[in-house]
Amino acid sequence: MKTPAFNTTVLFYPHKNPKLRLLALWYFTALITVWNILGHTILGFEQSHAAPFVGVGTAIFLQYFLEWVDARAKNREVRWAGSWANFFNALPAALIPGFACSMLLYPNERLWPIAFAVVLSISSKVLIRAPVGGGRTQHIFNPSNFGIAMTLVLFPQVGFAPPYHFTENLVGVWHWILPVFILFTGVIIHGFFTGRLPLVAAWPIGFALQGQIRALIYGFPPVVPLMPMTSAAFIVFTLYMVPDPATTPLNPWRQALFGFSVAMVYGYIQILHLVFGLFFALITVCAIRGISLHLYFAFKSRKPAVPEPAVAAA
Repeated sequence: MKTPAFNTTVLFYPHKNPKLRLLALWYFTALITVWNILGHTILGFEQSHAAPFVGVGTAIFLQYFLEWVDARAKNREVRWAGSWANFFNALPAALIPGFACSMLLYPNERLWPIAFAVVLSISSKVLIRAPVGGGRTQHIFNPSNFGIAMTLVLFPQVGFAPPYHFTENLVGVWHWILPVFILFTGVIIHGFFTGRLPLVAAWPIGFALQGQIRALIYGFPPVVPLMPMTSAAFIVFTLYMVPDPATTPLNPWRQALFGFSVAMVYGYIQILHLVFGLFFALITVCAIRGISLHLYFAFKSRKPAVPEPAVAAA
């Protein structure tokens, strides 16, 4: 008999509520879908129009295929099987990294780097996991960030999409309206559905702090390290990369530590004069968290069981 399907990600949402998870996922999916459509028609995205089709197509195929393989290997039910609702509710987990990789990478006219990044993104959820208690495991890396970071490392000819292209063709007050809209709706979704506002707040606070420390040490104007915070790309990273509910703590203080740690690692990467610091800072902190989970549960399993007191016979 097969084990019933269960999505461990639900444990990382407030009250372990699957409805909150689905609403947040579909919100992110709707936003990134509309943004890609507007980006290739109005805003000024510079990738090929074929890029999102390659990214999304690869992601959907691999998401459903690897879920089927994993379910067969563990003798459990397939999460997307059983009803049309299950099938469609599995789409956001594929659409988000598919659109993100095609939107944030710039491989010039090449399309295979986008497919490669998506393959790494989806595969990381199955291959790189850590225990979270109760015999369950959870992926530790933000899928999109992992695929993008690894592609940038392995293929120097692939670059990051220019941050200006998110609002390249906007004029006047629209330069403010679009980022403010994304910021406002992102704060709402994290406040009411994912419970990640402490992380969202700690990350920019830490970012500003490390910037001022570097400015003080190296003698450049204090406003310079704060300039990235004014871009739409920074807002996207702040709201849709760092606070991924599936790969960040649920406890508010641990969330704050997670977001602050990403900022500090980013500052150190800047001192080393390495590029793409945002992606590498997040992947580093996620890796540290994953190793910590492995060590914690390994140590916990070695503790001798405490014998229960004997019950006196009547």
